[in-house]
Amino acid sequence: MTPSWLADTRTSYDTVAGSYADLVRDSLPQQPDLRAALALFADLVTAAGGGPVADIGCGPGHVSAHLQHLGVDAFGLDLSPAMIDIARREHPGLRFDVGSMTDLRLGDASVTGLLAFWSLIHIPDEAIPGVLGHFHRVLRPGGPLLVGFHVGSESTLKTQGYGGHPMNVHVHRRQPSRVATWLRDAGFTLTTQLLLDLDQPRPGAILIARR
Repeated sequence: MTPSWLADTRTSYDTVAGSYADLVRDSLPQQPDLRAALALFADLVTAAGGGPVADIGCGPGHVSAHLQHLGVDAFGLDLSPAMIDIARREHPGLRFDVGSMTDLRLGDASVTGLLAFWSLIHIPDEAIPGVLGHFHRVLRPGGPLLVGFHVGSESTLKTQGYGGHPMNVHVHRRQPSRVATWLRDAGFTLTTQLLLDLDQPRPGAILIARR
């Protein structure tokens, strides 16, 4: 049985898919820090021997497409069928599939790299170890994992967004030290931490680890 929070997340992002895609479609050119982190991740994938890279929670596919431009064999997976429809339409040369990180249907050691780019923010604390266990299982030894997230210590209920459309999702903000502990407990070795927008209302963080 699908947990209610997971069903609510799918419905919410199906509802806002078009508006969200409009918001993020051209955002990366304006975000040099994120581009630098993605370039580092791409270099680590190459250093690990290359191969397929999973963008988990890919949304409309703009990050997957950026990685492809960096020479990475990226494909995307998202809970929202409406997001996947947009990703397939806007990036017809890439592979996008509907799926959930809580039940990640990828083979053991089947990807060289894995990206969770602000896609863990709706996963409750109790489900995080299981998700990271899936990430560890599907990554090849030595493969890099990049996790981006909002920094903070609170969870808030988001009831509308992206053009005022109704949503029903919790947004979980977390401290980098807590996420790092979860990653280590899942068997990852931490290599890089990048803090973003420290003086802004919504700072962010990127952690890179390897299997």
